Amino acid sequence: MAEGHSRASHHSLHEDARAIFVHALDVCRIERAFRDRVRFEGTTLLLQHPPEMGPDRPPAQFELGGYRKLLIIALGKAAVPMTQSLLDILPRKLYMRGVCSAPQKPARRDWRIRYYAGGHPLPNRDSFRAAQHALRLLRRASEKTFVIFLISGGGSTLFDLPLYPEISLGDTVLFHEALIASGATIAEINALRKHFSAVKGGRLATAARRAAKLTLQVVDVPSHQADAVASGPTLEDPSTVDDCRELVGRYQLLEKFPRSVRRFFSRPDLPETPGDKAALKQLAEQRETARKTGLKRMGFATFTTESAFTANSLATLLSNRDLVRAAREKATALGYEAIVDNGCDDWPYDKAAAYLLDRLIELRRQYPGRKLCLLSGGEVTVRMDRKPGAGGRNQQFALASALLLHERLRSQPVVCLSAGSDGADGNSPVAGAIADPTTGDRAHALGFDAQAALAAFDACPLFTAIGDVLLTGPTGNNLRDLRILLWERPSIPR
Repeated sequence: MAEGHSRASHHSLHEDARAIFVHALDVCRIERAFRDRVRFEGTTLLLQHPPEMGPDRPPAQFELGGYRKLLIIALGKAAVPMTQSLLDILPRKLYMRGVCSAPQKPARRDWRIRYYAGGHPLPNRDSFRAAQHALRLLRRASEKTFVIFLISGGGSTLFDLPLYPEISLGDTVLFHEALIASGATIAEINALRKHFSAVKGGRLATAARRAAKLTLQVVDVPSHQADAVASGPTLEDPSTVDDCRELVGRYQLLEKFPRSVRRFFSRPDLPETPGDKAALKQLAEQRETARKTGLKRMGFATFTTESAFTANSLATLLSNRDLVRAAREKATALGYEAIVDNGCDDWPYDKAAAYLLDRLIELRRQYPGRKLCLLSGGEVTVRMDRKPGAGGRNQQFALASALLLHERLRSQPVVCLSAGSDGADGNSPVAGAIADPTTGDRAHALGFDAQAALAAFDACPLFTAIGDVLLTGPTGNNLRDLRILLWERPSIPR
């Protein structure tokens, strides 16, 4: 392929990849989800089931008129748009108070809500204050109180409080840093977070034992792990103390924890999180079977295996599945043969990059005459052995992909986009990056070494220099990551 033609092809593919990502974000806006699925008729809250549950299925109904007080507890990266979307349709006759902990306080605020700017990816003072305020409100709730929890990803640090008060904010930050760098999956990290926290693993819900409760979730974890969103503050926890001890040992975490946290996890009487573990294990096995056999996802569920969770209902508003579906629709509209493969969810970034490239080459052989789009949702993991530079898992994945593309598909018009739906990737200000076979050479011309940047977890300066970062700003959403691989013309590598 001529060099000029190659540059033009890559430029066109870059534009298509960006268009697919931006379209998926737009379709999955929180405001749109509320408009399509949440409404009031008088004081009755109606929640429409997801489209795949069937268009004729009647909505779930919650009559709020008989309660004296409505509490709204919102936490996570989507807390502000979720709160505002609910307030926009909430009947004024309902007496309401609430807490909202998000990355930033909104410009438009309701006097009935106390807003906090929590920390992410590490907690801050407002993360503690928001949790303390919510617990005070919930502990005063009676059977005449209805609580609506608005939960989204990022809540694990935006809203946090150690179970043992003697553990300081500084030590809590060190605890989270150790987990992030451990290489553990998000489910494993959340098991440890839940047992450590006074508000995770169902403990937030148990603070309001007598109140009726509804959780509306925007899911940033695998769809069969609803209890992992923001470390499951309102849902019974299937993980156990024994799980925590095994994870601490496997990832050699005790030596990485500060002294107060090390003492906590070394206790022989480490407190268990709420939940009927045997029943939850059976439920998890049923869900895993349903997932593997391709059954439709659950739209609404009620968890009542423990008295503290009486009338505790759950609804999923949006998930990564919605993001991938929207991306596939756009790719198809642009003329691509679009295939979804989420098989590398929670894999190490380098292994996931190799897997998806192999899959793309396999698909090229299956579809020799088509433009190809391979979509992959979920997240990859990065295990760091040193203090990182600027970047995150998406840029790390994209840079690893760039090196593989240069090695295996050097002359081909192929690009790879990887980005987070929240608009932030790791400790960088960008959502992710786009790579192609020329990424390393273009970076080298500007004085960057792609291999060195990859080893130093410092991909953001490289991608910024060559103009291939995705800068969206905070999206007010969090539906995990999206990887988009595009291959323009029908040619088969040797």
